[in-house]
Amino acid sequence: MRDNRPAPSANHTGEPVPLQITLDPSAPEAPYEQLRARIAEQARDGRLPAGYRLPTVRALARELGLAANTVAKAYRALESDGVIETRGRHGTFVAAAGDAAARELAEAALAYARRARRLGADDAAARAALDSALRATSG
Repeated sequence: MRDNRPAPSANHTGEPVPLQITLDPSAPEAPYEQLRARIAEQARDGRLPAGYRLPTVRALARELGLAANTVAKAYRALESDGVIETRGRHGTFVAAAGDAAARELAEAALAYARRARRLGADDAAARAALDSALRATSG
């Protein structure tokens, strides 16, 4: 039987980089959000290098025991965030880090700053609210 999974990309030493995803069924986060977060984290810290070809939606769903729609939802969110890019029939790849993510982060920061100003917050109050939100989401 033929293995239809795409060959993993190679790391800087030339060795294959396996996709290592574990989901916690008892976690409060939905499975698609856990998957999105794990792939994003691995792309950010370099475990999944730019250009790494991700498994197809169906292959990853089968491997993780998830519905294909769950994996597709995670992939859509990752693509929207600029973490991955789909190249049609060629597959889905980890995007080059930086440009899209940095641009989106700058846009989000500007939107937050404008909203803080409309609410009458000074710099200290805006930073304190942001720091509190970052702490709350750092798991």
